[in-house]
Amino acid sequence: MLNPECSALWEKFIHAVRAEVKPALGCTEPVSLALAGAVAAAQLEGEVERIEAWVSPNLMKNGMGVTVPGTGMVGLPIAVALGAIGGDPQAGLEVLKQTGQADIVRAKRLLEAGSVCLHVQEPCDDLLYAKAKVWREDRWASATIAGGHTRIVAVEKQGETLFSSQPVAGKQTEDEPLDMMSRTSLAEILHFIEHVPLAEIRFILDAATLNGALSQEGLQGRWGLHIGATLEKQRQCGLMGYDLASEIVIRTAAASDARMGGASIPAMSNSGSGNQGIAATLPVMVVAEHIHADDECLARALMLSHLTAIYIHAQLPRLSALCAATTASMGAAAGMSWLLDGRYATLAKAISSMIGDVSGIICDGASNSCAMKVSTSASSAWKAVLMALDDTAVTGNEGIVTHDVEDSIANLCALACQAMQHTDQQVIDIMSHKVTQRAGRQ
Repeated sequence: MLNPECSALWEKFIHAVRAEVKPALGCTEPVSLALAGAVAAAQLEGEVERIEAWVSPNLMKNGMGVTVPGTGMVGLPIAVALGAIGGDPQAGLEVLKQTGQADIVRAKRLLEAGSVCLHVQEPCDDLLYAKAKVWREDRWASATIAGGHTRIVAVEKQGETLFSSQPVAGKQTEDEPLDMMSRTSLAEILHFIEHVPLAEIRFILDAATLNGALSQEGLQGRWGLHIGATLEKQRQCGLMGYDLASEIVIRTAAASDARMGGASIPAMSNSGSGNQGIAATLPVMVVAEHIHADDECLARALMLSHLTAIYIHAQLPRLSALCAATTASMGAAAGMSWLLDGRYATLAKAISSMIGDVSGIICDGASNSCAMKVSTSASSAWKAVLMALDDTAVTGNEGIVTHDVEDSIANLCALACQAMQHTDQQVIDIMSHKVTQRAGRQ
C-alpha cells in the first residue's frame, strides 16, 4: 500500500509525462505559429485573404530552416498560411494533420501574392511568442501564443477581446508540471518507474509506435539530409559494422531526418520538441529489441527516459542556445542503462559522462542538420552507457561534472540559463543577418 505522499508524487509524474509527451506533426515552432493562424482564422467566416504574423527571435531561429509537412517548403510564412487556411484550431500540435492538397495550393498562392507578412517581435519578453492576424476583406481577427507552444493567451476580433488568459487562483498553469519536475530527483524517478503499476504507464508505448514509424519512413532516404539512410547504405558497403551501436545511431537519425524533412507523420514529442521525443525514444527501443525485452520492460525504460528528459529540461528555458537533443539523450542513457543493469549508480555515471561529452552543442535553429545533432547525442548516450557498465565515467575532477550527478545537471542547466543566453543572442544575430542578405538578393 502506497503512502499518500508517494502516491501524490507518482500522480504528478504521470501528469507531467502526459503534459509534455504529446504527438506533434511538424517542427513545433512553425506549428505553434500555424496554430495561432488557425485560431485567428476560426474567428472569421470566408476565405483568408491576408496574414500578418509576429514571432519572438527564438521562434524565428527555430522556424526559418525547417520544412513544413506536405508542402515541400521551408519557413514560417508557409506554416502560418497553411494553418490559417486549413488548420484545425482544436488540434494543438497536430494543427496541420487534416490539411489537404487544396489547402497547400491556396497557402502557396497567398505567399506568391505577397499576402503573408512576417515580423520579428522586438523587444519580446517571451522566448516563445507567436501572433497571427488574418484578414477577410476589411474584417480581421488575431490570436497570440506565448510561453508554450499551444498556450493561447489572447484572441481578438475587430479590436474586441474574445479571450485573454489571466492567472486564476488555484488553477494549474501549463508550467506547473515542469516546476514540480525541477524539484524532484533521479532517485525518485527511478523508484517510480520500478514500482508503478504497468497499467498506469502503458500509454508511453505510443511513443515507440509513433517514433518507430517515423524512423522507418526516414530510412526510405527521401527526407532531410537522409543521414540514417546514408549510414545504412554505408553499413551495407562495409564502411560501418552491423552492431548495436550503429543500429542506435541509424534508426534514431532516420526518425529525425523524416521529422525535419517534412514527412506527414506525427512524432511523439518531449518538452515541446519532436527531436527531443525521438532522442528519448529510439535508442531505448533499439536496446529493448536487442535484449528481447517485453512490453513492460520497454514501458518502464521509456518512462524513465522521458521523465529524465523532462526533469532536466524543466531546469532549462523553453528555448535556449543549448541543443536539447543532448539532454533528451541523457534520458535515453538512463533508460538504456536501466534495461541493461538496473542500478542507479550506472545511470548516474552514464548521464555524468554525457555532460562531460556533449554539453557544448549549441542550438542554431530547427533544420535538417538537427538530425546530425540527434545522431551525435544518441552515439554519446550509448558510449556513456558502455562506460558506465564497466564502472567508468567522467569524474567530478573534470570540467563542469561533479561527484554528484544532480549537481552536474544543475551546472549544465546553469550554463544554459545564464552564460549561454549570450550565445543564443549571437546565434540569432547571425541568422537574422542571413535573412537580411537573402532578402537583399531577391
